[in-house]
Amino acid sequence: MSVSRPQSLRRLLLLHEVAFMLLVVLAGGVGAAWGWQWQRWSAEAIRLDYLSHTAQEIRSLLFKQIQEVSVAGLREESGVAALNSRYARTGQEQFNELRRNSRNRAEDYAVQHLQTAFSLLQATLRETLSDPFALNRLVRAKIFDPAFERRFVADFESAFESLIGLVAQEQAAQKAAIARWTEIAPWALSVPVLIALGLLVFSRRSLVRGFVVPMQHVLDGTRLVSAGHLDHVLPEQGVSEVRDLARGINHMAQELEASRDAIVANERQAALGALVPVVAHNIRNPLAVIRANAQLLDGSESEAERDEIRQDVIDTVDRLERWVSALVSYLHPLQPQRRTVAAGAVVASTLKLLEARMADNGVTCVCEPWDETALIEADPDLLEQAFYGLLNNAVEASPRGATVRVGVVREGATVRLSVSDDAGGIPFTPQPSGLAPGPSTKRFGTGLGIPVAYKICGTHGYRLEFNIREDAGTDAVILAPAVEEAATGDPD
Repeated sequence: MSVSRPQSLRRLLLLHEVAFMLLVVLAGGVGAAWGWQWQRWSAEAIRLDYLSHTAQEIRSLLFKQIQEVSVAGLREESGVAALNSRYARTGQEQFNELRRNSRNRAEDYAVQHLQTAFSLLQATLRETLSDPFALNRLVRAKIFDPAFERRFVADFESAFESLIGLVAQEQAAQKAAIARWTEIAPWALSVPVLIALGLLVFSRRSLVRGFVVPMQHVLDGTRLVSAGHLDHVLPEQGVSEVRDLARGINHMAQELEASRDAIVANERQAALGALVPVVAHNIRNPLAVIRANAQLLDGSESEAERDEIRQDVIDTVDRLERWVSALVSYLHPLQPQRRTVAAGAVVASTLKLLEARMADNGVTCVCEPWDETALIEADPDLLEQAFYGLLNNAVEASPRGATVRVGVVREGATVRLSVSDDAGGIPFTPQPSGLAPGPSTKRFGTGLGIPVAYKICGTHGYRLEFNIREDAGTDAVILAPAVEEAATGDPD
């Protein structure tokens, strides 16, 4: 079974334009046809009126000719023949107009019949004018017998009535046709309107199905791909250009996903390479301590000394276990569950977790500056873990009686979360790209607090910065984008 090739955007637009051209032509054609028909009816009405009017003029001319020529001949005035000839020529000219304006055989026959009757009367008048006795009888008969004139022009009147009747019939037929057209006009006009609407709907539907909807799918899919969902497959629908675009984006996403996997694999190898020395160091040292204590245990004589050695071994094993757990947590991939939270609430929750340790270490915490209304988008559990590591570092590094300052403040479009201590400054410069845990001088430290904080902030899109005041202290600052919406409440 052959697969039909999708039409191109150019063809779809051409179809759209053709549909609109047909719409314009159809509307213009209907208007032109209607105007032409009305013009035709108007011209026909004028022609029929002209035929009737010209026939009336010929009739009036004939009766006026009979009257004036008869009276002039009876008075024996000079120029009677010329007067009669002038009337005859005028009548013939009007008959020429009638013949020029006739449009069918019936009209030609009626005009010819009327002209024949007119010509016979002209011949009779010329004979009467040449015979004074006949003219005298004609005038006397006309004066004493009014019906004589009608009998004299009976053939002409019959032909005249035939022509006028024919014109009246044609006018009646035209009025009937106009009445029929007027009656069916609304229905006749509705058909082109429906066809035009059908063309418009078809054109719009083709454009929407072939281009608008597939292009919207491409845009939506592009947003997902740009957000990191490289496994999303764009539907290859619509015109050929949109299909080719979707196919190209799918191919690009596949290549990007393959490249990302390769980069991730390389970064994982680099991370493992960077962590191997650290892991070896952090495991070898506790093992060396355990071995040394075990050797001392064999040579110790007092019970108190043996208890102290056993406690050192237990503490070393516990520290090694905590470090391994922290390392596993650091290497585990993060999937933040973001929501709008109050940054101050997250920090306050972290302070509660460290209240006991601060009391044991004799460290005081001061919250300044403090803005409870500052809102951010965050996973509160992960953010609490990151802030916990930074605050715990400050507490563990501070001597007894020291003060740790914690702040939450909004600065324009950014919310600033800070931890400051006066513990002399950390002994190394943290790097966001450094995958190896930093050194730790604390009894219960793992050295992974800062790397974990970097990882969580990077996952959220925050910035983590350190300001090391040499021989004075350290300022750890988390910079997060501010949110305008209302907070959701409890960060836990």
